[in-house]
Amino acid sequence: MVLILSIILIAIVLIALIFRKYNIPLIIIALSVGIIFGSDVTGIIYFDNAVLAQEVADIALIFILFAGGFGIKSHHFKTVLRPTLLLATVGVLTTSIITALIFSFLSGWPFVKSALLCSIISSTDAAAVFSILRSRPIKKEISSIVEIESASNDPMAIISTTFLIQAILGANVNTHMPIFHFFWQLIGGAAIGILIGFIGSFLFQKIKELDVGYFYLSLIAIILLSYGLAGISKTSGMISVFFTGYILGNKKLPYKNGISSFTESLSFISNVGLFVLLGLLVFPRNFPKIWTLGVILFFVITFISRPLTVLLCTISTKISIKDKIFISWSGIRGAVPIVLATYPMAAGIDSNHEIFNIIFFTVVLSVIIQGSTIGKLADILKLSYANSKRRVDNAMELITTHETNYELIELYIDDNVYQGECKISDLSLPPNTTITMINRSDSVIAPTGQTIIYPGDTLFILVDENKKEECANAILRAFSQKG
Repeated sequence: MVLILSIILIAIVLIALIFRKYNIPLIIIALSVGIIFGSDVTGIIYFDNAVLAQEVADIALIFILFAGGFGIKSHHFKTVLRPTLLLATVGVLTTSIITALIFSFLSGWPFVKSALLCSIISSTDAAAVFSILRSRPIKKEISSIVEIESASNDPMAIISTTFLIQAILGANVNTHMPIFHFFWQLIGGAAIGILIGFIGSFLFQKIKELDVGYFYLSLIAIILLSYGLAGISKTSGMISVFFTGYILGNKKLPYKNGISSFTESLSFISNVGLFVLLGLLVFPRNFPKIWTLGVILFFVITFISRPLTVLLCTISTKISIKDKIFISWSGIRGAVPIVLATYPMAAGIDSNHEIFNIIFFTVVLSVIIQGSTIGKLADILKLSYANSKRRVDNAMELITTHETNYELIELYIDDNVYQGECKISDLSLPPNTTITMINRSDSVIAPTGQTIIYPGDTLFILVDENKKEECANAILRAFSQKG
């Protein structure tokens, strides 16, 4: 089994390398490899344990949702707070209800079963949205709405799905209790997550004298503590870890960049493992039985319920029609719906895997069709703009004996966008800003004031954290854009 696992991981890497120019999402590669190694293709691995899949998927989701919360910055969130919160909460429920009503009518399914199916697929996928939008510069306000929504709407889909499963299994339960439990999971989970986030921030400050490895160990402990405490309190562990990530992501922490990289790595590895597992769990030979239902579900949620939901949630905002069109088309489905599709199987509601197969088929359609056209739509709507694919990120950790506002950032001068050259001494950089190193092709340059910067260079800059964008803009203005 260890040998097979190594072959699976190598296959994923090689496929990603071969098809890198086509920007194929991770979900498609990992799912495909899982299907290939599964019982319906090569038969190397036979896996049909929905309960085990759910347990493993829940663990993977803990790290994926934590990373989603960790990556959301408060200043971005505040500028689009109202439409984002509406889309991530009311929007998820609205999408589910509208889709269930239409799908039930078109398919002939009972409404309760349709509602469960549509709750499962009601959230959008952060991994797909982030990987696509961050590789193409999009109007900041709109990209922030789409990215933050995709990172924060999974908990609502998880709650609504488990709520419906509990309601289906416990038909004689008092009507008011599930509703109370619903809001308790939502509010209680958020409260516990915020509390653990602040506790985690305090802990990191206290152990800053230790080696960085202890920070990674502590991070895993904090994530599991948040999830475990929420479980004991009968609240949503998924919401709890999401808000724990959000709090920690917006705090000044020792080794913050290392923690951020470690969080992204955990999320990436969890995604790979999750999608491979789910690929093993699916049986493509069943697709001919459900493909028409999958197409109906994709059509309804993509072209009817998602656009209506976006219009309703942004009705009193200044967001333009073309922006709303883009937000609607950005509702790509992904990992969480496939994971949630294992819940009915584990509960004995979907013993023939019909719901799981429909969800799986619909997600693949969404990733392929929407994921491959979203960039082109941005161009048509004139929402994308020529810009460096720069990464104003922390390229190196600065650990000092006292607090500092300085960061070492990385700035790439995209030679597909910019032309010309400039001398460092001619730049109008913010005070106390220093270009410490230039990476040019295969060489590293220690710059002076007379050093010339060319397109294709990657600059490493020591700058005040509040002056990062100002610094980047000052450098890029020294070049002219192509075309």
